[in-house]
Order: sequence, then structure tokens, then C-alpha cells
Amino acid sequence: MSTEITANKVNYADKTIKLFAIITVFWAVVGFLVGDFIAWQMAYPVLNFDLEWTSFGRLRPLHTSAVIFAFGGNALLTTSLYIVQRTCQARLFGGEAAAKFLFWGYQLVIVLAALGYVLGVTQGKEYAEPEWYVDLWLTVVWVVYLIVYLGTLMRRKEPHIYVANWFFLAFIVTVAVLHIVNNLAVPISAGSPYSVPLFGGMQSAMIQWWYGHNAVGFFLTAGFLGIMYYFVPKRAQRPVYSYRLSILHFWSLVFIYIWAGPHHLHYTALPDWAQTLGMTLSVMLWMPSWGGMINGIMTLSGAWHKLREDPVLQFMIVSLAFYGMSTFEGPLMSIKEVNALSHYTDWTIGHVHSGALGWVAFVSFGALYTLFPALWHKKNVYSYALVRWHLWVSTIGIVLYISSMWVAGIMQGLMWRAYDELGFLEYSFVEVVDKMHIYYVIRAAGGALFLISALVMVYNLYKTVKSEKFSNGESNLVKQAA
Repeated sequence: MSTEITANKVNYADKTIKLFAIITVFWAVVGFLVGDFIAWQMAYPVLNFDLEWTSFGRLRPLHTSAVIFAFGGNALLTTSLYIVQRTCQARLFGGEAAAKFLFWGYQLVIVLAALGYVLGVTQGKEYAEPEWYVDLWLTVVWVVYLIVYLGTLMRRKEPHIYVANWFFLAFIVTVAVLHIVNNLAVPISAGSPYSVPLFGGMQSAMIQWWYGHNAVGFFLTAGFLGIMYYFVPKRAQRPVYSYRLSILHFWSLVFIYIWAGPHHLHYTALPDWAQTLGMTLSVMLWMPSWGGMINGIMTLSGAWHKLREDPVLQFMIVSLAFYGMSTFEGPLMSIKEVNALSHYTDWTIGHVHSGALGWVAFVSFGALYTLFPALWHKKNVYSYALVRWHLWVSTIGIVLYISSMWVAGIMQGLMWRAYDELGFLEYSFVEVVDKMHIYYVIRAAGGALFLISALVMVYNLYKTVKSEKFSNGESNLVKQAA
């Protein structure tokens, strides 16, 4: 439409955001499905089928990219483009045309990356596997994303920039810098999909984990905190507990997180001072992380009864509990003495998934259950009973997953460190692997529960869209929570 505001109401560019919401749900199921399949491969290697395309080594990066960049990335694009319009009271900069470019451009990135994983065309870098041609296209899409987001902020009708937008902007800008520096490479030839990185050895490892840890810090933390700071107050119909705490949370998180990467390289060729610095700053992350968790949970002050009544709000508060737990465990594991036991074990896998499933996925589910009725103008979600089933089944799945990996990881670490009276290793590597089997089965079963619960969500959201119940409009978060 040519006009942006009709009868004092902004004409938001939401058509493409609907597509983003749908594709987010689609990629969630794909990512969870592949993840659970490779979990069963760990327990039963015969499921590799002796084919290179279906081997664990190729499907594992397919899973991580599907859940982080396909599901998580689309969740961030969906929510950020939705939120920035509402909190700025302004139509998206570039309108539907810009949003469509972002949608189709980003989906092309995902498909090209996935094909590279299956065919073996990757850099072999954690969370940065796609080769140069995918990286270049992603850079173009990301620059457009930044322009659209900044343009919308600059044309805002509200003088105040709501704190959720601070987190989204930090996520967009920092991920751009991380992506460009970590993927500096030269193609082998004009027609080759392979490249040679500009950095090698310890420098490459340091840059990779500067990127890798901050991909977690800004992609999977800062961006999703932006979701939390909008949807928790929105759902609770309460202002943020402490706006000052949210600003302190933002700046301390941004300044400290960026230096924590060296804790991934304890007991390597990285200089000891750099390892110690990374450990120290990782421990310091406890404070801002828990400040954000407390701020989110305490937003329910004066409205605790809504937590009993609203399972969507329960998803968001449980996600904050997982956020608090994983941001306690991460700094703990960065301490050298603890890391000596935990590193290279399945304890790390349990830690990552407590944050990825419990924090990232749960807060995304809460946002999706709020977004679908709002975008399709329905009164509410189709079935709150199904939301409760989703919450409880997925939570049981997470608990099975992470507890089995904690036990397996600590067992691995202790068995690898066990020596007999002659000073030889007491257990061979194969013996350690054999002891892991039952825990891998439990993990895969927990993943299956999580996947099944996600399919319940798909049905619930589908029925929500098809529902005949229409809402009376959308309340204004800025007046309630800013």
C-alpha cells in the first residue's frame, strides 16, 4: 500500500514475516529430525548405511546449521522484523520488497550450505562450514538485513529505542564482523568451490573460536534476548522489571562476551596468558547473564498468576531458567581445572544442548505461539492443552538428553584419566566408547521426544491459522513496557 499510517495505525509489512514464521517452523522440524537421526547413528553406527552422503561426518554439520542458522536464523529474522516495526511504530524500511529479498536470499544460503555439507564441500570449521561462494552471498544478504533494520529504526515514530532493538542490532552488527573475518579466504581457482584460508595454525584456531564462541554469544544469546525482552512483557502485559538492569545487562554482555573465546583452547599451543584471560572473562559473564535472567523472570512481578494460566508464558520462563543454568555451567566449564576433565567429552554436548534446546528453542516456541495468532489475526492459539503437552514432553526430552550426556561426559573424562599401578592407561579408547552406548540410546530417545513435541506444535499452529476466531487487534508494547 502507498500509505504507511491509516487512522493512526501503522500499515506494517507483515506478509513476508508470515513466510518467515512458517519457514522457521519447517526448519525446526528438519533440524530436530536430522539431529535425532545422527544421535541414533552414534548408538547404532549401521545407520550410516556405508554411504558418504549419509555418514555422521556429513550429517552432523547439516544438523548444526539447520538448527542454528535455518531454525534459529529464521526465528531471529521473523521476530526482529516484527518487533522493530511495533516498537518503532514504523513500516519496515524497504517494505515487502526488502523483506522478500531477505526471505528468499536467506533460504538460498541455507540450501547452498546444506548441499555443500552432503557433498563434502566445506571448510571444516565449526559453525562456519560453508565455502566461499556461500559466504559471499550471505554477506550480501546480511548487509541488506542491517540496512533494513537501521532504516526502520531511523524512521521510527517513537523517540525511544526499546531495549530489544539494542540486542538485535548488536547481534546483526557483531555477526557480520565475525563472519567476514573468520571466512577470509582465497578460492583455489575461478571455477573451484574450494578455498585456502588466509590464516593458519594457532592464528586460525584463535580466530575460529573467537568466531565460534561469539556465534553462540551474539547469534544464540543476544538475538534471542531481544526476543525475550519483547515477548515476555508482551505476554505478561507488564513492563520490563528494570529498564536500568536491561541496559546494564546489554553493555556488560556485549563488552565481556567478545573476549571469552580462548576458553575453547585450554591446554593447546595458545599462549597461557590468552587462555587465562578467556577463562577470567568467561567467569565474569555469570553476572550479566544472570542479570538478564532475573530481569526477565521478575517481569512477572504482580502477574504471577498468569504463569499458572498461560502455557506460552511458561515456555518463556522455563527458557529463562535454562538460560540461567547454561550460563552458569558455561563459565564453570571454562575454568582450567574443570576443563581438564570436561573438554572433548559429551559433557560439552550436554551443555550446548541445554542452552540450544532449553533456551533458544523454548523462547522461540513461546514467540511462535504468540506470533501466529497475531500475524493471522486470530483470537489465540488453537489449543492451550496442546501447548502444555508440547512443553512437558519437550522438557522431559531435554532432561533425558542433557542428564545422559552429563553422566556420559564425566565418565569419559574420568576413564581417560585413569591409570593403573604401572602408570599405563587403565582403559582403552574402545572400552570407553563401549560404556557410552546406553547413554547414547537415552540421548536419542530424549531427542525423539523433543521432535515429537515439535510436531505437536506444527499441528497446533496449523489449526491456529485455519481457525475462524479473529482477534480485535494488537496491543501496543511500547506504551506498556518501554
